[in-house]
Amino acid sequence: MKDEIAIREAVTKADVALFWEQLHAYHRRDIFPDPEDNEAAYFLDDTQYRAQVQSVHDRPQDRGFYLFFHRAGQDIGFALPVIFTSEDGKCFIMEFCVFPAFRGGGTGTECAGALLDWAKRNGAQYAELNCGSHPRRRRFWERVGFVANGADEWGEPLMILPPTEHVPYTVEALTDAEDWQLKKLENGYLQEIGESPLTKEKQERLAAAVRDGRITFFLARRGYRAVGMCSVVKCFSTFACTDTGIFEDFYVEPAFRKQGIARKLARAAQAWSREQGLASLTVCSAPCDEKMYQSLGFETPLGAVFADINAPA
Repeated sequence: MKDEIAIREAVTKADVALFWEQLHAYHRRDIFPDPEDNEAAYFLDDTQYRAQVQSVHDRPQDRGFYLFFHRAGQDIGFALPVIFTSEDGKCFIMEFCVFPAFRGGGTGTECAGALLDWAKRNGAQYAELNCGSHPRRRRFWERVGFVANGADEWGEPLMILPPTEHVPYTVEALTDAEDWQLKKLENGYLQEIGESPLTKEKQERLAAAVRDGRITFFLARRGYRAVGMCSVVKCFSTFACTDTGIFEDFYVEPAFRKQGIARKLARAAQAWSREQGLASLTVCSAPCDEKMYQSLGFETPLGAVFADINAPA
């Protein structure tokens, strides 16, 4: 069709220079219109953001792409996606822009559709992006089919176009205290309960607690991607005169709920508690969640907001 939107990659030196010229203009115009915004300096400094993005673009695997949206003989916008083919086929959309002169009339939606079709042809199974705190941006991606889905390792809100392919979920104990996906899940959990994301200091304290064995995390994975977590903290009970466990950090990313992941996480934590010889595993529960925890095996009520499972069984 004459007005069909095509994708063309910036390959030549001139095209790459044009891509970065347009990206900087987009950042100044649409993302950081306030010249006093301190964040702008990082994104507009070629020795920082550009250098980081260029290293992703140049790497041999899981690389980024400088793309233009092209229609009727002219460029009308650009995108910067990264496809993680070695992981789980995630296409992370780092940047997306329709030039102001071409906005309106559904052009943005058409460009998004063209980008997603291109990503699928290049090995992507689903797509994800940071939506920031801009309501208009969130509404745009919702129209495309994206849904809110937690936060990233820096606490920025995420949206996802959920995968449709069936991949079995597995649960395993966390072995890497610095795993970035743990930080991502923790920030999603904190966002959901109305708390601030992890600071750098809190991330370091959390990693130290994992390394020291003071807390054990279990991650639910869809292939490579961690989509849920829970944890068990050991503590000494003077009543039992032995170690008991506290079950917490229970979180599944919204897009992956109602697929049996919560039950897999709870069972893994309960089995581990039995293997460790813990006298009990206790969870603090709001009244509205009591039935859910009882269905997950926490069977003995201990007052209004607690439930307990006898770990040794």
